[in-house]
Amino acid sequence: MTSRPRKPQAILPSDKQHHFGGILFLVSLLVFFLSSILLYGIYAYSRRGDPESAAPLPSMFLLSTLCLLVISGLVHMATRAIRREKRLLTSMLLLISGITAVIFMGLQFDAMSEMLQGPAMNNGTGKGVAGMVVVLAILHAVHVAGGVVALTVVAIRSWLGRYDHERHWPVDFAAQYWHFLDVVWLCMLLAFCLTTGGFVL
Repeated sequence: MTSRPRKPQAILPSDKQHHFGGILFLVSLLVFFLSSILLYGIYAYSRRGDPESAAPLPSMFLLSTLCLLVISGLVHMATRAIRREKRLLTSMLLLISGITAVIFMGLQFDAMSEMLQGPAMNNGTGKGVAGMVVVLAILHAVHVAGGVVALTVVAIRSWLGRYDHERHWPVDFAAQYWHFLDVVWLCMLLAFCLTTGGFVL
């Protein structure tokens, strides 16, 4: 009795495999950040009676948000450029995005320093809410730092001609990652505004 040969399993093209892995990565990050924001909201709600919880947010958060929006626009332009075989333009857009991301981290550091030195961290139980804001902002900034490394690598590989109008998944994923960070930060900022004193302009 002869056994039938097994049919070979279909193997996805490498770009599709990477795309699937990238989606899983973003979904896992989404669960992590949504859980963090939810826990923050529950904690902040439990401290809603503390006067120090109404401390205003640093205005630098608004400027850093503008930086994130600019980065999203630049990486989107990079995905359009690589589809037109404009590798040098793609590299430049990605490098400018990386520099803007470093500026974002600098602004975030300044904002967090302002919060750490403010009255909400030095008086009463309200410092717990301000401390949670700082922790969530740091978590987001760590992922931004990882994104800067990724942008630099993709920009160099684009300049070396590794991508073209057919093979450009890393550029697309870099854009997807930054759009994701953008949306996460906007959700965080909304949560911060609803549970603290908001911005004093």
